Amino acid sequence: MIEVETVIDVKGLTKIYGDKKVVDDFDLKVPRGAVYGFLGPNGSGKTTTIRMVCGLLTPNAGSGTCLGWDVINESEKIKTKVGYMTQKFSLWEDLTIRENLEFVARMYEVDDRKNRVDEALDGLGLSGRSHQLAGSLSGGWKQRLALASCMLHDPDLLLLDEPTAGVDPKARREFWDTIHELADNGVTILVSTHYMDEAVQCDYIAYIAYGKKLIDAPSGELVDRVGLHTWRVEGKGLSQLTKDLEGVPGIEHVARFGTALHISGLDKGALRAAVSPFFEWDNLSWSERKPGLEEVFIHLMSSTEDNFQ
Repeated sequence: MIEVETVIDVKGLTKIYGDKKVVDDFDLKVPRGAVYGFLGPNGSGKTTTIRMVCGLLTPNAGSGTCLGWDVINESEKIKTKVGYMTQKFSLWEDLTIRENLEFVARMYEVDDRKNRVDEALDGLGLSGRSHQLAGSLSGGWKQRLALASCMLHDPDLLLLDEPTAGVDPKARREFWDTIHELADNGVTILVSTHYMDEAVQCDYIAYIAYGKKLIDAPSGELVDRVGLHTWRVEGKGLSQLTKDLEGVPGIEHVARFGTALHISGLDKGALRAAVSPFFEWDNLSWSERKPGLEEVFIHLMSSTEDNFQ
């Protein structure tokens, strides 16, 4: 059995602002070359968690290592091997693509800067636009430029904070193809998102809500670990059906997915008993299905208390 190197190993990370625990007792292990997704609603503590894990923010409590260095006492060393792509485009809009990359390369004191910038431009398809002002780029091209700037100093760890917000589906797909290529080459990637369809691109997923980690697991195992069961119903009268299903024993939650309802619960037998009286309703089509990440997320959120209330 091949032993996989652990790149991040932290325990009990906690961050407090005022009287609020923004992150509460967070543990995490990440193997090299993994794409690790942090899934949760806005304001849940995803970004704060990622920044503490990588030594970019000092925790109030907890300990651990990142890239072999202590996250508390050796954070400056960690920063030299981390690339950080913020949610908001943070490069200089009045500079060209090439000028932005050249400036970043100088800040990181990159050797052989011209060739490294040329390689970055070629690698992300930016060469033909190298003299275009960054401020005139679309969301997808700004995303490529931001990623190129993060990778100029050959980081071992890449942090992506809501990287595809405001980007069209085609650009999102191309972006994820690039991310997987980087991971295949040994770069470890932490990405925060609230898009369910993006979470499935990750090798591992951690659900975070109100500063607490609700669960983390390999993405292919997460649904089974939660143990949720789901029925799908399509047809007419779904609004009335939703009302009739509320509060029925055995049903954890009912959620609308386009033209269908997904009814979920933890006890398979109790869930079937709860929905079976409605099987005879006219114009409805029922089927049992495996729940997806969104049903799991709704279930986890429904049992979590908002610590900012």
